[in-house]
Amino acid sequence: MLAAVITVCAAVAPLEIPANGWDRAKQAQHLLSRAAFGPSAADRARVEELSVGGWLAEQLEPGRDDALEERIAADFPTLKLSVTEALVQFPKPVKGEEMRNEERPRQLVVELTQAKLLRAVKSRRQLEEVLVDFWFNHFNVSAEKNKVRWLVSPYERDAIRPFVLGRFRDLLGATARHPAMLVYLDNWMSVRDGLEVKALRRAMGLNENYARELLELHTLGVDAGYTQADVRAAARALTGWSLELKKRDDAWGGFLYRPRAHDTAEKNVFGLELAAGGQQDDGERLLDYLALHPKTARHLCFKLAQKFVSDAPPAELVDALAAEYLRTGGDLRAVYVLLFGSRAFWADEAFAAKTKTPLELVVSSVRAVGDLTTVQPQLVKAIDAMGQPLYRASPPTGFSELAPAWVSAGALVSRINFGLKLGKNEVPGVQVPLASLPEGEPELVVDALALRLLGAPLTEASRQTVLSQRDPRVIVGLLMGSPEFQKQ
Repeated sequence: MLAAVITVCAAVAPLEIPANGWDRAKQAQHLLSRAAFGPSAADRARVEELSVGGWLAEQLEPGRDDALEERIAADFPTLKLSVTEALVQFPKPVKGEEMRNEERPRQLVVELTQAKLLRAVKSRRQLEEVLVDFWFNHFNVSAEKNKVRWLVSPYERDAIRPFVLGRFRDLLGATARHPAMLVYLDNWMSVRDGLEVKALRRAMGLNENYARELLELHTLGVDAGYTQADVRAAARALTGWSLELKKRDDAWGGFLYRPRAHDTAEKNVFGLELAAGGQQDDGERLLDYLALHPKTARHLCFKLAQKFVSDAPPAELVDALAAEYLRTGGDLRAVYVLLFGSRAFWADEAFAAKTKTPLELVVSSVRAVGDLTTVQPQLVKAIDAMGQPLYRASPPTGFSELAPAWVSAGALVSRINFGLKLGKNEVPGVQVPLASLPEGEPELVVDALALRLLGAPLTEASRQTVLSQRDPRVIVGLLMGSPEFQKQ
């Protein structure tokens, strides 16, 4: 697979990176801390081989890590199930037997979470994995709601992953029509006022949940200036977007448009006049309009700049990204190219300016010093304990990208404890080889490990704390719990 990736990349010109006075090691540290789940020895070597711009160009080309995907297919068979197959093969527990049968459907989310961590640690397609995490969070659904547990794996596989390097309109449409989103935000039950749909076996009516999040979170942004009337009109435009019901198996199929349930009357959504009615002329036209609205461009590009540059990104960067988004018709790859080639991304102010989420902290720790052989429950529980239960963020906003959400005394204790366990080789499924740890005088060991893990020297306060130890494994643990390692 590596040879195949090199062959693809040979035809792609490296991205042009602005000069900023950093040496190659610092450039690699910064890039792999943002466009990957932290530096690993293999990715450092790949950046050294291709250059920073060459590694980025390779990552931005469509591709697959075939060897890893074959392992995932073998180890996590539920990931290939369709919506209907998941519901039929992992039925909802029968009343009175919940305790005995609850574990079976839970396995769907367990395997998805394990596969996510395995990809994050080991995939050669690092930027793609970071983007899948970002866009899933943008279009968040929670496995804790209703039947979303059965739907979340095909949602990520079919509605998120294929589109993260493509056009935003395709991503928007795939999420809007997917059963996971239809159920999570209740749009599958939304029908024109006054209609009863016996097939749905529910009390029906207009439901505004999806329409509100479509405008507020997925496209225009909360400060765009839309009104409650716009939300209601958007909900009316999306009536009839539902699911194929399979009564015999008490399961669902895919997206099904129900013409009788659709409100065909005239509507106005944030300046868009809709009068023709139907899925294409109302719902799809609305998505077309929202996807290329200037407010959407700015909202999405601000979030991308916030993810990859800083919690408060420069306004001129957001403006440039939004202009590129509109110029290219919502081509996400073009926006990424501009972002990673910008002076703002490579500015001194951006280096180590972001705080790692629990997922990023755990995965970057493993990638820095160890090897993930199997994803054991303890690794997942470590992320849960730090406040980020994967695929179970209840609000539509998903998990925060901002530092205040992750910085607290309790969270720091959990992070330090994880680092110490990892350094002592006490995290099941992760191996930290002794041979990879430097030897010598404590000062030299600490400085060498700090450069390897942080890409920069420790502050004097952290250095003195770490120097109080003599065991290299404890030193590793303290470094991964240090304030400096919490940054990316």
